[in-house]
Amino acid sequence: MDRLTEMEAFAMVVDQGGFTDAAKKMGISKSAVSKHVSALEARLGARLLNRTTRRVSPTEIGLAYYDRARRVLNDAGEADALVTSMQTAPSGLLRISVATDFGVNLLSPVLGDFLQEFPEITVNMVLNNRYVELISEGFDMAIRVGELEDSSLRARKLTDTSRRMIAAPGYFQKYGRPQKIDDLNEHKLLHYSSQSAGNVWKLTAPSGERRQVRSNGWLTVNDGQSLLHACIAGLGIAYLPSFLYADAMREGLVEEAIPDLPMETLGIYAIYPPGRFTQPKVRAFIDFLATTFAEKGPDNW
Repeated sequence: MDRLTEMEAFAMVVDQGGFTDAAKKMGISKSAVSKHVSALEARLGARLLNRTTRRVSPTEIGLAYYDRARRVLNDAGEADALVTSMQTAPSGLLRISVATDFGVNLLSPVLGDFLQEFPEITVNMVLNNRYVELISEGFDMAIRVGELEDSSLRARKLTDTSRRMIAAPGYFQKYGRPQKIDDLNEHKLLHYSSQSAGNVWKLTAPSGERRQVRSNGWLTVNDGQSLLHACIAGLGIAYLPSFLYADAMREGLVEEAIPDLPMETLGIYAIYPPGRFTQPKVRAFIDFLATTFAEKGPDNW
């Protein structure tokens, strides 16, 4: 007899409290259920059920076996469901947490293409600049820019972006251009208020030394696009990712403040819960993003 069927018959008898109800649940005869359980007990060499005229209950050994058997049956059911889901079109609600600047400037413009390709998926995109707890807060995945915190979450790198200090040509004409990191102390700096370290820029000197620039800044705001507009208006120097400033630099609206400094590269990642099985809707979106941004790079935005 099939070992899994024997397990299922035994577990169903325990769940239903008797052979009659177990038979109804399984859609087979009462005698067939009894044969499966008897065969299981004979194979194991142990009595798993106490049988009386009024009730059926597991023995001590039967109760211990039931716990393990139920786990095996649940895993088997999930395995069947996995195969079924992988053969059907991705569907359902996809909840995404996205860094605000990336979401507004790069993700929003391509979401329409994704939804056209996968019409059975609906998207709820939440823009924020904090590290959300994916599982406890009900998110299926997140897009994060920069160094990843240590985590049990899975990550797939989508592309890279660079980060540079930039300002408008008019600003340099009025206030001069810094030649080295120390010169920044004499300039008007535009800061991003959501940085966990506060108004601190971590820069790399030409020697490779890591330096920190601390300043209250002339303007502090929690939106990168607003900082870019402030740069273009000549209000100061900002430290921004290339996916924000690339167009403005190509148009000559901003320039790099200290070109001799090494370029800082930041990874852009799709983050999702651990596990051997990735939900089809999550896998579809990550594959879509990887294809969409395949030609992008640190300074290619």
